[in-house]
Amino acid sequence: MAAKTKTEKKISKIDIITYYMDHVLEHERRPKSVYKFAKKHKFEEKDFYKYFGNFEALREEIWESFFENAHTLMTTNEEVETYGSREKMLTFFYTFFEILTANRSYVLYVIEENEDQLKNLKQLKGLRRHIKSFAKELIEDDNDEKNYSFLKRNERIYSEGAWIQFLFLLRFWKDDKSPDFEKTDVAIEKSVNTIFDVFDNTPLEKVFDFGKFLYKETMK
Repeated sequence: MAAKTKTEKKISKIDIITYYMDHVLEHERRPKSVYKFAKKHKFEEKDFYKYFGNFEALREEIWESFFENAHTLMTTNEEVETYGSREKMLTFFYTFFEILTANRSYVLYVIEENEDQLKNLKQLKGLRRHIKSFAKELIEDDNDEKNYSFLKRNERIYSEGAWIQFLFLLRFWKDDKSPDFEKTDVAIEKSVNTIFDVFDNTPLEKVFDFGKFLYKETMK
């Protein structure tokens, strides 16, 4: 086994993620190999594989770390514990898209990297699992408080709906040109309220309002 050279250093998962994101932004392409990537940043190649099997796994991990950061920020706020599921979902999306905005240059590049959008969405596989699980937990908590089965929401359908909602919001945020992405905040509020209203079988005024909002923004 080769001895560690003076230039090699201990490396963390966050270090590797940061180096990778910087590389993509500076060169507008992925690193060509793990060997060259590690050599450039003066750490051992084997240390990369402690955390990631390849660059695709790293790319997925970046999106999962966005989720984990948003979820941690939520759960460390004691006030959020008193919120209902609707307010928790709103808080999550607001927080998540603030994190995306802080990393907007990287996010825009990787979601538009290939003309084939399905290839771009592959990196969201882990994030999809987390968002669906988060939504499912919210609905489970709500259902536990309902005495009658006919009042309970379908957890599977709702969790899948939350994922579709996220994809819509991601696309909306990508194209949002408003100051401080204020239109994205409006889209988050209207979309979350609409989904919960539909599930609660409340009047559909908000569905109509949301539809008008989407139509207005699409036609601009």
